[in-house]
Order: sequence, then structure tokens, then C-alpha cells
Amino acid sequence: MKNVESAATAFIKKDKIRFSDNTCNIAHYGTLSIVMDVIRKTLLSIAAFTAATAGAADFGHGPLNRPYSDGRAWHLGFSVGVHAQDLSLTHSGYITDDGRTWFMDQPSHSPGFCVGGLIDMRLNDYFNLRIAPGLWMGNREIKMLDTTTGEEQKQNMKSTFVVVPVDIKFSSVRYLNSRPYITAGIMPAVDVAKKRNDFIKLKPADIYLTMGLGCDFYLPYFKLNPEIRFCLGLTDVLQRRRPDLADDPQRMDITRSLLKARSKMIVLTFYFE
Repeated sequence: MKNVESAATAFIKKDKIRFSDNTCNIAHYGTLSIVMDVIRKTLLSIAAFTAATAGAADFGHGPLNRPYSDGRAWHLGFSVGVHAQDLSLTHSGYITDDGRTWFMDQPSHSPGFCVGGLIDMRLNDYFNLRIAPGLWMGNREIKMLDTTTGEEQKQNMKSTFVVVPVDIKFSSVRYLNSRPYITAGIMPAVDVAKKRNDFIKLKPADIYLTMGLGCDFYLPYFKLNPEIRFCLGLTDVLQRRRPDLADDPQRMDITRSLLKARSKMIVLTFYFE
């Protein structure tokens, strides 16, 4: 028992994971700070562009840029951005035949890249319907601990999502060359990356509830829309049926140690319309 406790304690301190005595839930630490750091670096990368166009845009005063752009029935655009993927794991409390228990968590988050198109359809003066198909590429690193032996494993889950967000956009009254807005909608997503016989396997398809906020900046030749979006997966994406692991009992034990898995993302996108 002392070996078990010392191994679990070392793993907890290393990856900032807290285990409950009665449940197999794991608390995440540092997610917000990591994501905000990614957003900060991305904002700095476009600071030069914003500074170069600020004089021409005259956000606070001067003539209106593109005064009739919001009156069009529909228009097209494209987007680039960064995102961070998170996986919320719920454990089943499964104990193997030899008394071992596995714990899993995603202790860190790395930025991914996203690119896409935009179809914007005007509904009235304040509401727009937006469809923004895109390609999102990222990675999630999952760490696993056998609390009996102290053995550690890790898995990099690389994903390439084909996404089709469908949003309703509600915009405020335009103030000179800026116009804040909020969005809400759903986002079907399919992971087209090929998977190996890993410890944890996720279903390729998921659907997300999305909420976002941003601001339209009217520049002389186009409209720039920085937007932050929160995506919450609505389905359990854990693949429990693993015939590919029939000859690998250790990996099967890890799969059985999970009850469900839900995906979450935070996305910083820049639309050009």
C-alpha cells in the first residue's frame, strides 16, 4: 500500500491531478491560463496589422467605411484562427483481475490551427445566419497512471476535424466603424484522421453547442471580425467496443477504466469579409 500511495502522490504532484477518495473524477488545473496565453500570443501577432490599418479605419471618428456592407442579402468570407482542445474524462472505477486501477487525464493543452470559409445571410437589421465550414487540426495529450505499480503511459491524440458551424449572429447598433455581436448555434464535426490501436479511441463524429462573441471592424476594403468561441460537446465520444485490442489486455483495461468522454474546445477566429 505504501508503494501505491507514493506512486500516486508523485504522479499527482507532477501533473497537478487531484483524485477523490470516493470517485474517479479528476480536476483540471491551468486550462484557462494556458488558453489565455495562446490567445494573447495570437493577438500580438496581429497587432502590427491592426496598427497599420487603424489610421485608415478611423474606428473612433471620421467617415464610415463600407456603409452599405450590412445591407447585402448575403456575402462570403474566410477565416483563420487557433484553438485548444480539451477532453473531459469520467472514470468507471474498474479494477482489473489483479487489483490494478488506471487513472487518465489531459494535464496540458497545445494550440491547434483552423481555417475555413464563411457564408453570411442577412435575416434583418440585427440577426444574421452564418455557416462557416472549416478544417481544424490539433492534438490532445492524455496521461495514464497505474496506481498499483506506478507505471505511466501517454497518448497523443492528433485530430483533423471537418466542422460545419451553423450560428445565429445578433449584432448591436453600429457605432462608426465597429459593431459588437454575440453568436449561438450548433457545430457538427467529424474527425477524419486515421487512428491506430491506441489506449483510448474516440468516435469520429460529434456535435457541439457553440457560443461566441466578437466585433465587426469596418476597414476600407473589407471587414475584420475577431471572435472567441466556446464549444461544448453534447455526446459521449468514447469508443468502448475495441475488437482491435482483443490481444492487448493492458490497453483494454485502460478503455474499461473510462465511463465516458466529452470534448470541449475554445477557439479564437479572425473572419475576413
